[in-house]
Parts: sequence; C-alpha cells; structure tokens
Amino acid sequence: MLQRHPWPETIEEAIAIQEQLRSEVITENQLDTVRYVAGVDVGYDSADDVSRAAVTILSFPDLQLQQQAVVRSPTTFPYIPGFLSFREVPAVLEALENISLKPDLILCDGQGLAHPRRFGLACHLGVLTGIATIGVAKNRFIGEHSEVGSERGSWQPLLLEGSTVGAALRTQTGVKPIYVSIGHKVNLISAIEYVLRCAPKYRLPETTRSADQLTSPITGKPPRRQKNEK
Repeated sequence: MLQRHPWPETIEEAIAIQEQLRSEVITENQLDTVRYVAGVDVGYDSADDVSRAAVTILSFPDLQLQQQAVVRSPTTFPYIPGFLSFREVPAVLEALENISLKPDLILCDGQGLAHPRRFGLACHLGVLTGIATIGVAKNRFIGEHSEVGSERGSWQPLLLEGSTVGAALRTQTGVKPIYVSIGHKVNLISAIEYVLRCAPKYRLPETTRSADQLTSPITGKPPRRQKNEK
C-alpha cells in the first residue's frame, strides 16, 4: 500500500489532505465477486497513547472467520471530531499488511461520505488502499433523517444540505438503526445490501463484531467521546 501523504501534525494539514483526496472517492460500484469481507476496529490502552488495530477477514456470504491480525502502535494524532482517520488509519494500514488474504470489501467502524468534508475514515482507507469500503457507524455524526421503520431492512436517507450522504438502516427488527455511508467503489444501495447480509443476527455486522472482540478484551474501549464520530 502506497504512502500517499505524510501523516499530519496539525488540523490545517489534515484538512488539506482531506480536500486533496476526496475527489478520488468513487461512488459507483466497482465490485465484482465478493469472496472476502473485512472488518476493522481500533481500541486504545488505558493511557490512550497506544492504538490497537484489529483486522478480521471473513468469507462471504457465509461470514466464517478466515484470518485476523492485531497490531499495537503509538497514537500519533489527537481525538478531534472530523479527523478520526488520521488517528486510526495508520494503525489499520499496519494491520492490513499482516493479512495475506486481500479483502474484496472492507466494512469500517466509522463514517464515509457522512462527514463534514465528505471524507470520513471509510473514504480515506478506501482511497489509500484501493479497496472497496463502506462506513458503518453506530452513531449519527452529521445530517438528519426521517423516522426509520421498525422492521429489519427499513432505512431512510441521511440528508445534509439537501444531499444524501448516507442512510439510517435498521439491521434488526426493533433495534436502533446504524448509519451506513459510501466509502469507496460502492454505491449506497449496494452498501446497504452488503451491510444487511453481513448483519444476519445482530445490530452490527459480523465484520465489526469480530474486529471489536480483538480490541475490547485486552485494551478496553476508549472513552465514549472518542467514538462520537463513529
């Protein structure tokens, strides 16, 4: 994976990178046969200065674990809403280097186009790796949506300034919706379909659940404020 840019030290540098790379996001399907899907997640140690990134590779569509990798690396960027990718993507890239099976699709625990500059974590990771990505967030970061129907598969567009930036999706009947947005090389309807197929039993996709299990037991989850953008 090519190093497309130096990792920034300031917000101004980070904004410049987002503005530069967001034009490279592909919002049309460029997926052929999907055989392997990946989940990525990042946790932190108690001092918050070491990131623990996990990548899990599952077969698709049966969602059986094939490979996994966990790496620990220094946390080099502070938590600032809207800039989560600069905090987490470096460790995720390192974890991906420890996987021999290349995923066809990555489901990210974070936002994609549903981002103030339309360049959230899923977009950033997709552009850097060239792999199709989807943002799958637990919480809404930006935008508004109408009430989502209570049945599994119900969804409403997530709107910001009149544009659709994602979807509020009910993955299980009666549970809170999650927020799906384009990351790279996939359109929104396909993103919703893939998320539903990866979430047959629970609110979160199996990709997210499997990666989260590798970060949570050892390091504990980071403070809630660090998950707001997700």
